[in-house]
Amino acid sequence: MPVITCIEDLRRVYRRRVPRMFYDYAESGSWTEQTFRENTTDFAKIRLRQRVAVDMDGRTTKSAMIGEEVAMPVALAPVGLTGMQHADGEIKAARAAERFGVPFTLSTMSICSIEDVAAHTTKPFWFQVYTLKDDDFMRRLFERAHAASCSALVITVDLQVLGQRHRDLKNGLSAPPKLTPASIANMMTKVRWGLGMLGTKRRFFGNIVGHARGVTDPSSLSTWTNEAFDPSLDWKRIAQFKEWWGGKLIVKGIMEPEDARRAAEVGADAIVVSNHGGRQLDGAPSSIRMLPAVMDAVGDRVEVHLDSGIRSGQDVLKALALGAKGTYIGRAFTYGLGAMGEAGVTKALQVIQKELELSMALCGETDIRNVGPHMLYVPQGFADPTVPL
Repeated sequence: MPVITCIEDLRRVYRRRVPRMFYDYAESGSWTEQTFRENTTDFAKIRLRQRVAVDMDGRTTKSAMIGEEVAMPVALAPVGLTGMQHADGEIKAARAAERFGVPFTLSTMSICSIEDVAAHTTKPFWFQVYTLKDDDFMRRLFERAHAASCSALVITVDLQVLGQRHRDLKNGLSAPPKLTPASIANMMTKVRWGLGMLGTKRRFFGNIVGHARGVTDPSSLSTWTNEAFDPSLDWKRIAQFKEWWGGKLIVKGIMEPEDARRAAEVGADAIVVSNHGGRQLDGAPSSIRMLPAVMDAVGDRVEVHLDSGIRSGQDVLKALALGAKGTYIGRAFTYGLGAMGEAGVTKALQVIQKELELSMALCGETDIRNVGPHMLYVPQGFADPTVPL
């Protein structure tokens, strides 16, 4: 095993160990992948201000997200198919997050079910849902999340229709993977992954198969998925979900100030500035470029988080300094999971925390709660997506 110093080291190991269709699922965007690329490259355009002769003892990254204490303001984002990146992937990621002291968010499209994850963890986790047409299924999903003691519901609002993801289409992405000559040849080179998958019973979408009406096997799942998402979603529907849930609510997928204000009006406890990791509307601006405008729109009325493009502790620091109260990592922890299982998720969190803590100190702050724009050089026009940089 090579020495792991950064998230990119984990990505390289991950690429060697996981079948191509699942690597491509994580490491790709929609259409031309412009937004996918700019989510990361735009972070590099923000510079940090170095300070010296500052007492750097007593550094802390401890904070809170939606009132929950966290070891650092970084949550594991909801990632579908996590259990195909590594056997029992959602369970392993949730355990790593719990031990580290950060939130884990389980996707509705997970391989391990809500009940699976709850049975293998001791603290509440967050649960992500899509806006689906089937009221009966949605109500029962909320009931299952309550029974598992989930402490927050994350509603993804940017997937009413599925963005065209060319690599997934070419690879014939599915769970379990379709057996074609190409996929079999590729999987035969991923021995460690294959042995892990042979040793688990969890290979289907555990929150859906056996729970959604008429979905009893993978073939019926495909038909249900094509018809389940609700293109008629509006803010009244989101308010209805909040009423059904009755607990803390996070709205994920906000990119415009007006949508941020609407989310605050329906009573969201937090909103996530996110373009779905560049996997929905290609050509949209990066999340980090839209963060200042969203902050200006809602102020302190709702807690603002940021997702999409974070690959380092410095990225986290820049997002927090621009006003976010929390951040999410999806690909970064997925690289670790696919590379090294539960230990890899822990390593990803350790790498990000170390980078965050050291960069914060070198910018003259020792408490993550005190970071702010005084630590940054932000390019003129950065917060205006119409201005080329």
